[in-house]
Amino acid sequence: MTEAVELSKPGRVHWIFYRRSELRAGWRLLIFLAIVIALINASDFLVHHLLHGADEVTTFLVGELMDFLIFLFASWIMGRIEGRTIGDYGLPWRKMFRRQFWLGALIGFAAISGLLVVMRIFGVFHVEGIALHGFGVAEWAIAWGLVFILVAVREEFRARGYGLFTLSMGIGFWPAAILSAAFFGYSHHGNSGEDWIGLCNAGLFGLLTCFLLRRTGNLWMPIGVHTAFDWGETYFYGVADSGQVQPGHFLNSSSSGVVWLSGGSVGPEGSVFCTLLITVLWLISAVWLRQVNYPPEDKRTASAESSTQVKNLAVL
Repeated sequence: MTEAVELSKPGRVHWIFYRRSELRAGWRLLIFLAIVIALINASDFLVHHLLHGADEVTTFLVGELMDFLIFLFASWIMGRIEGRTIGDYGLPWRKMFRRQFWLGALIGFAAISGLLVVMRIFGVFHVEGIALHGFGVAEWAIAWGLVFILVAVREEFRARGYGLFTLSMGIGFWPAAILSAAFFGYSHHGNSGEDWIGLCNAGLFGLLTCFLLRRTGNLWMPIGVHTAFDWGETYFYGVADSGQVQPGHFLNSSSSGVVWLSGGSVGPEGSVFCTLLITVLWLISAVWLRQVNYPPEDKRTASAESSTQVKNLAVL
């Protein structure tokens, strides 16, 4: 009897740490977070010393780039451990800025344009004229385009890259997607002028991009949507993006009326019309995009499970 108990202990320990042939998702996430936290601390130390006295724009851009590189490097390390690639975590380089990205960009710009048209019909959004002329039009358009590509890649991969992939394998895609969307919405709470409608809409937008990831199999369409929506807000229409109006916008515009319709200081993202827009985009995507099921089934896990079943049959 004692011998049987002793023999069962290694199996019990293996069950705690491993699921089938792979380290359990929870342990993998803890390793990933430990790497990310260590890299963030090192990055903060370096940036503080190297960019001491730098202007706000430089600090912002370097911070965004470093944050993306930290999550990319940590994901690469986990990929080496797990035998996976960055593409498995939603960012295949061979699809970078290809058809899905540009379709997403078209959807994103059409979405912000349609939202503002509706707000104009209801009298809470107004275009007051053109703010840029000459070479400034193209210069600011390109500058803001590059900025928002960086922002979108960083935010999408951070919120819906390795963490979402691994958590999905542990608790299922949609529970993981809800947690990811909640994190994404909460991450906007520090923005100036943000309110609860804006935070909810940010979370719903995060859930929409999870759905696009689920249907397309990678993050490039969500990145395109994210890039063009922010570019349309900040550059083309000159409205507040998460509570901030930036210089270098093509149009001069303003909002008025009740806050829950106009978005107030938050901008269009703080309007209930934005909530309706996200719902419409979800329905259109559900009809338009075929099911891909992300993350894909792990062939190694399926093979190991099949092998285990064969062994069990052999014992019987």
